[in-house]
Amino acid sequence: MPTEKIKRSYRKTRYILYKETLIDYKEHFWSFLGSFVGIGILAYLESSQFTGSDVVYLIGSFGASSVLIYGIIQSPFSQPRNLIGGHLISAFIGVTVNKLVPDIVWISAPLAVSLSIIFMQITKTLHPPGGATALIAVTGSAQIKALGYMYVISPVLIGVLILFLTALFFNNITSSRSYPSHSTYHKHYHKIRKRLTRK
Repeated sequence: MPTEKIKRSYRKTRYILYKETLIDYKEHFWSFLGSFVGIGILAYLESSQFTGSDVVYLIGSFGASSVLIYGIIQSPFSQPRNLIGGHLISAFIGVTVNKLVPDIVWISAPLAVSLSIIFMQITKTLHPPGGATALIAVTGSAQIKALGYMYVISPVLIGVLILFLTALFFNNITSSRSYPSHSTYHKHYHKIRKRLTRK
């Protein structure tokens, strides 16, 4: 009996490892293209509106979000509610904590991240990069801190909407990809596309 369990576990492990190492060039292509365009738009906004070393639109958490919304599109953490809600809640909490405890980073940093996690859990908008968005509001440059609650609107909301709209387009461009998962958007998108290509 124990030998059978070991054999079965071994077969499962082999199958999982095999499946994980399969290379789907189409998936990789669309993941690359989507993330390239999404981050590219943010980088363009950054370079056209700001000079020097100040980085406002390209906050680090957007890179992590790109991994989720272009690379793991079926994950619950990648869905629009999580992407948008998680970033907005975390940004608001980060700014609030920075205003209440501005100069004590060993309290403000963990407090911003911890409260973000709790509020994302309560609102069912858990998005792991949201923790970084809160942390950036507390530990970011003087320019980011000077934004105050405008940080929630720009760069966070504007940046997230750009990433979301790009993901909506590139993650539905082929019939094998569907984003958001469990939605009718993908079907409507391809119906409209078929109608347009017939004309």
